Amino acid sequence: MVLAIAVPMTLAFLTTPLLGLVDTAVVGRLGDAALLGGLAIAAILFDFVFTTFNFLRSSTTGLVAQAMGRDDPTEEQAVFWRSLMIAVVAGIAVIAAIPLLLAGGLAFMGAQGAVAAAASTYLAIRALSAPAALANYAILGYVLGRGMGGTGLFLQTVINGTNVLLSIWLGLKLGYGLEGVALATVIAEMVGCAAGLLIIRRKFDRVHAPSWKRIIDRASILKLMALNNDIMIRSFALIAAFAWFTRLGTGFGETTLAANAILMNFFMIAGYYLDGFATAAEQLAGRAVGARYRPAFEKAVRLTVIWGFALAGFTTILLLLFGGWVINLMTTLESVRIEAGTYMVWAALTALSGVLAFEMDGVFIGATWSRDMRNMMLLSLALFIALSLGLTQIWGNQGLWISLNIFLAARGFTLLAILPRRMDRAFGAA
Repeated sequence: MVLAIAVPMTLAFLTTPLLGLVDTAVVGRLGDAALLGGLAIAAILFDFVFTTFNFLRSSTTGLVAQAMGRDDPTEEQAVFWRSLMIAVVAGIAVIAAIPLLLAGGLAFMGAQGAVAAAASTYLAIRALSAPAALANYAILGYVLGRGMGGTGLFLQTVINGTNVLLSIWLGLKLGYGLEGVALATVIAEMVGCAAGLLIIRRKFDRVHAPSWKRIIDRASILKLMALNNDIMIRSFALIAAFAWFTRLGTGFGETTLAANAILMNFFMIAGYYLDGFATAAEQLAGRAVGARYRPAFEKAVRLTVIWGFALAGFTTILLLLFGGWVINLMTTLESVRIEAGTYMVWAALTALSGVLAFEMDGVFIGATWSRDMRNMMLLSLALFIALSLGLTQIWGNQGLWISLNIFLAARGFTLLAILPRRMDRAFGAA
């Protein structure tokens, strides 16, 4: 069961960082470090917004999995429709808030001149994808909650495959550059949303279709929102950590900022690569909690952690062996290539540093223990900020990468430390 969910979703999630690699490579081959830096800052700001709404995926997965464990197909559908409504409203709000994001976000990130202009251009276009992109969160949450790994793989491949092809075609072939890369994302999210809604609608069993009264049930919405608030804060803190990383990197100059932008793609590869087993943990842990069956929960945790560490070790070795080739592919600027090579080892180690955090996130999301996840994230963020301020004074950008690795490890081990107590509370002490 773990492999049936994890393998297709590992392949699916891997398409997302590949998209980031392609976008960075397209802009990197334009020969302007300012454009590359602008893309990095814009991506962070947009991720800041979208990751804030990542609860639409996480909450939906956990609640659908638990409803499945209770054998309640009507509630499974109701959870999806509630999340979809929130997604559409939130997407429209994101479009309306883009002027504020541009003003506040660029000032916070310290972007100026050509870098700020490039970031503004990308953000203004990509914002149009918000309603479809957030709807895709709800769609994927339902699919993963049901353990439909193959469907998840198909949908992610449609979205990211379309995006990759259009980024190359619009960005390089037609010469639209950064604007073409942003427009490719808008079109791809809309195509993926249409495909996802069609598939899910056809799979719904109409015999168990929820009434409108059940969909807007106040207690159920409040439960969803309570989970949403905790996961939103957790997601906000996570993206704030990456924004802080980019902000400190900006202070080291355009070349270092561009190098860090390239190397962060290594972390994204590792993260999405490992997320397949975290997804298996979400679904199986949620089903076990719904069925109130502790042995299944314990086995799901054990298997996903073992597989996760094995895959993380393989990923780190792979990045160490081929990272230099990837860097050369992503930029033609020799100064950026040299700078990125200096810190490549630390970027490769993020797979091992972060694997336990990914797996524990999956377990806690599936079990809907969102408050603990929120608290441990805030604790780890405070540690990261303190360490980064101190270590960058000693070792510069290398100290920043060391701090990031410690932050990732702290997230996982703090959640692991409180896991036994939460299991006793949910299932009863052994």
